[in-house]
Amino acid sequence: MHNPKLLAFLLVVTSSLAFADVDRRVVNNGNLVLEDIPEIPADVVDDLNRFQNIRSAAFRGWSRDGQSLYVTTRFDDVSSLHRVDMPMGARRQLTFFDEPMGQVTRQPGSDRLLYTQDAGGSEFAQIFSLDPATGDYQMLTDGESRNGGMTFDRRGTRVAFQSTRRNGASNDVWVMDPAEPGKAEVALEANDGFYWAPVEFSASGSKLLVVHYKNITESNAWLVDLDTNESVLLAGDNGSVNLPAAFDDDRDGFWLVTDQGDEFQRLAWQPLEPGAAAQIVTGDIAWNVSGGTLSEDRSRMAFVTNEGGRSRLYLMNPETREYRRVDTIPTGLLGNIAFSPDGRRLGMTVNTAQTPSDTYVLELADDPLSYGELVRWTESEVGGLDTTQFVSHELVHYDSFDGREIPAWIQRPRGDGPHPVVIRIHGGPESQARPGFSSTFQMWVDKLGVAVIQPNVRGSSNYGKSYVKLDNGFKREDSVRDIGALLDWIETQPDLDASRVAVYGGSYGGYMVLASAVHYSDRLRAVIDVVGISNFVTFLENTQDYRRDARREEYGDERDPAMRAHLEKISPVNSVDKMNVPMFIIQGENDPRVPVTEAIQMVEALRERGEDVWYMNALNEGHGYRKRENRDVMAQAIVMFLREHLVD
Repeated sequence: MHNPKLLAFLLVVTSSLAFADVDRRVVNNGNLVLEDIPEIPADVVDDLNRFQNIRSAAFRGWSRDGQSLYVTTRFDDVSSLHRVDMPMGARRQLTFFDEPMGQVTRQPGSDRLLYTQDAGGSEFAQIFSLDPATGDYQMLTDGESRNGGMTFDRRGTRVAFQSTRRNGASNDVWVMDPAEPGKAEVALEANDGFYWAPVEFSASGSKLLVVHYKNITESNAWLVDLDTNESVLLAGDNGSVNLPAAFDDDRDGFWLVTDQGDEFQRLAWQPLEPGAAAQIVTGDIAWNVSGGTLSEDRSRMAFVTNEGGRSRLYLMNPETREYRRVDTIPTGLLGNIAFSPDGRRLGMTVNTAQTPSDTYVLELADDPLSYGELVRWTESEVGGLDTTQFVSHELVHYDSFDGREIPAWIQRPRGDGPHPVVIRIHGGPESQARPGFSSTFQMWVDKLGVAVIQPNVRGSSNYGKSYVKLDNGFKREDSVRDIGALLDWIETQPDLDASRVAVYGGSYGGYMVLASAVHYSDRLRAVIDVVGISNFVTFLENTQDYRRDARREEYGDERDPAMRAHLEKISPVNSVDKMNVPMFIIQGENDPRVPVTEAIQMVEALRERGEDVWYMNALNEGHGYRKRENRDVMAQAIVMFLREHLVD
């Protein structure tokens, strides 16, 4: 690993040579570099303290006996794994790491857990084995490659996972016995630069379902024979989504999510025969199925749909294919659904506009379609705040330049206004703004009196595959024009102040806010770019090898002269002469997706024009900030920036 303090020193020296008048400070034990950012007053820290102490408790799985469950929550600098033994019971902390955990999965027939963890946000995660009784852990992978996507066989003797170990770039599928990690073997060699990952072992353990993910609109289902290492395509290579979910042991088939012949992704069943037709099961639900799970005895299934951004939970009888919506789940977002080992309960994470993520359990009846009480197992701390005063989301639509309706979520402060506005633009680019809880946005509404609007511009997911393709390639800036249309809509709202608008976004959303500064500087008061793309060509050339081909599928191939010229033309760093708006740029030094050079070249280009820009770089973070000490300073600085340029 690099030395963060040495990097900080080198950054200070090299930056001083180019911009001697930059006001630079290094805080958080040398891990956070602040440039031209004023000292944060104590009253700001105190004022935001309660919002920054809001916690969550995400469901991560069941214990072997099904009487306890695991959650991740943060009492220290990062989230740690805890065990909860009863509804609203104490959270017993099991891990005490300096870095957050990624995936967590329990080894069948055992209490032992496997988890992934990287260092400094690098995303080169390793797989570890953890004894929850003692806290002892052991690294199972090589310490250098990128690993993840773990799935155990039914007996718990082998785990399949994705790894770049073979050559550093290919996303191969590997299989190992956790007791003998040194004997791990490649089960499938990736023959391209896209993402391959294991999904589930067959009942016998001799076969493996694998997903081949190219982009959000194209993925394939494969079957790997682990005895021969031969693989066969089951579904795909036709420009559609085909996400394998699980084997159907009794009927020699498998479950998948597919949009074959449709705008939306449906739950389907298909025989284990190459080229066989998929049988659509959820054809009467006109929204994407976003995930599902089977009980261990395969007698029950649960799946979740994304209906305009809100989650809906369904129970299904796999034998009859009948399904029923669960109507007792609070309106919001669901995640990590999993049956208890005996199949009598369903654990899940529930997040609403007014409550952070907490763990709930749905009691089930004998009939696979029947259910009982929804029991809350955790109630996370909210810093002593009154959650009834948190503002909810309102769904609105506005017309864009071509007459297309764009959906957006707005959180309005109480009172008549007119209120200043922060437009938050999601990343992805194929992500989706959803009506979930955000302590940051609640803090802005309460402390700054701003309205927060989150548009789902063209290219956003879960509105059909035609919509998600509308910003691809040469149509990239059409999504930026959707922001211009939103600015027009704000002018029609009497409670919103069109003369006081800021844009905020991360990753691809960072590109979007920079592009908005290029096209709409005269209509904006402030821009906040978090780990954003400033030049598509340099981004594609410098992003990590294991993800480059997938990004070219979305943004265009910079090796093609015509596309390269287009990407250079729309890259914000090449149009800084059109930017005339206060800028705050936030970056993580170890970012493997959008390298730190994207931020550096943007900051330097602005400073060469004599523009003032606030710049923050965390030397122990990657694609976004995960450590509380850095997140707190970032949140405090953003509030200061908005007070100075938007509110006051």
